[in-house]
Amino acid sequence: NMSAGCPFLACACFFSDNIFLGRYGLHVRYRDEGQLRRDHGQALRERGCRSEEEFRAALREIEAEVQRRKQLIHQAVERKAIISKCYRRKHPEVYILQDSFLAPDFLEIVRYCTSPDADLHGLLRYIESFSDKRIYRLPVFTEEFCQAFVDELENFEQSDMPKGRPNTMNNYGVLLNELGMDETFITPLREKYLQPITALLYPDLGGVCLDSHKAFVVKYSLHEDLDLSSHYDNAEVTLNVSLGKDFTEGNLYFGDFSQDPTPVPKYIEIEHVGTQGLLHRGGQIHGALPIASGERWNLIIWMRSSAVRNQLCPMCHKKPELVEAEGFGDGFTETFEDDAPETVNLCSLW
Repeated sequence: NMSAGCPFLACACFFSDNIFLGRYGLHVRYRDEGQLRRDHGQALRERGCRSEEEFRAALREIEAEVQRRKQLIHQAVERKAIISKCYRRKHPEVYILQDSFLAPDFLEIVRYCTSPDADLHGLLRYIESFSDKRIYRLPVFTEEFCQAFVDELENFEQSDMPKGRPNTMNNYGVLLNELGMDETFITPLREKYLQPITALLYPDLGGVCLDSHKAFVVKYSLHEDLDLSSHYDNAEVTLNVSLGKDFTEGNLYFGDFSQDPTPVPKYIEIEHVGTQGLLHRGGQIHGALPIASGERWNLIIWMRSSAVRNQLCPMCHKKPELVEAEGFGDGFTETFEDDAPETVNLCSLW
């Protein structure tokens, strides 16, 4: 981890994999024009990209996104510095995690998971599970904290501060690292409270050694982003918490654990309940159905285990080709051949 002097890195595939073409509802991997035609030409045609002019427009959109991603690291550092210097916080107390922000039932779950006799069977008595997809719902925050947090986010959104979008699919929301919440809120939440839970639920995905994250908040409303197309996350484990406000419809849906996010032939719907969170595997195909009224804010935490992803990048499904990154990057660390275990997963030794 970073405290041990090992910086986090990104995989080079970040620049050109899992690019979302909203007009066609399709994620693509891009290397060059020929590869795009071979790998995604038929899917694009089936979704309405039939003329050469339309293909060229899609190609320009993809190339612009690749260039945008290459500038992200430096732009994020600049935005964070400006926000730290110039933004006036409305609720400064929400930036430092406190037990009083957390639901009493959530704290009870954490106490159980840190007890000597804790096991998966016992944990499942405290949380709600869905089908066989290893999706779990649990209380996370108090109503009072959610209200204050959303009010703070709205204050930031209405300010003239520079803002980075969370990802290619969500145009409205906040990157919490840029807002200055990583060190004082998200990291202690992951390390002290979430990791004891994920250690029992997802030991095969490095649940005991989730050593980095990407955290952001997304907003859905009638006049902005309504829904979220099917996709999978760049994470081993994802926590998705509904912060409010008042909304109707907009259930989450989950398909198979798969590399191909489209189409989703079979899925289950799960209602998103205010103040509660859903834990699921990052590779689980999922999305959000359209809201019918109101406005919804969601806190998303992509949690990553370098011990797992150093072996295989979850996005390009190859040994990662590492490049420099800022902060937690994409959660990879430099490994040396002599130090890498041949048959033992370090996370499984917990």
